[in-house]
Amino acid sequence: MTASAQIKTAETYLRPIDRDGLMAFAEKGRNNPNSRGTNVVKTVVDGQYRTLSYVGDHAPVVVDEPLHLFGENTAPAPGEIVLSALGGCLAVGITAVATWKQVRLSKLEIRLEGDIGNPAAWGAGGAEREPSQMGFQEIRVSVDIEGDATREEFDEIVRQANYFSPVANTMRNPIPFKIALAD
Repeated sequence: MTASAQIKTAETYLRPIDRDGLMAFAEKGRNNPNSRGTNVVKTVVDGQYRTLSYVGDHAPVVVDEPLHLFGENTAPAPGEIVLSALGGCLAVGITAVATWKQVRLSKLEIRLEGDIGNPAAWGAGGAEREPSQMGFQEIRVSVDIEGDATREEFDEIVRQANYFSPVANTMRNPIPFKIALAD
């Protein structure tokens, strides 16, 4: 076996999560598989298309549109935020599954690309489109991962994280929407 073909062991690893805590959380899910939590976000328009979304005690998540879509380009666009949510959720899942399988990670980077258009101009006089024709039409995700596992083991970790990802499943599966004026 040549030096380049040998399996190399990482010298530094990403900060691990609490495996015991993860196992307790998993047991709670097994004991109550229908449990749900609620995420709450308050979004306030700052002007033009720039918005501030307040989540708990965190600094607001700023969203804007690029110049060619009449925004100020001061922050990521809404679709880019959606992709970042997907990337974050997949990273959490990959880290959790790797931790569960006792695989230490030395690198985890996720690249997301999504094909999206806006010919309907947000419903403001653009092309007549059906909901299924709007939004992301394809999303491509590439996972660059390294650590103490084989490529086949990493493939399984990524497959399992994708299968159980709450955000990926929200995007894959139709969900009921209730949008109305505030009381």
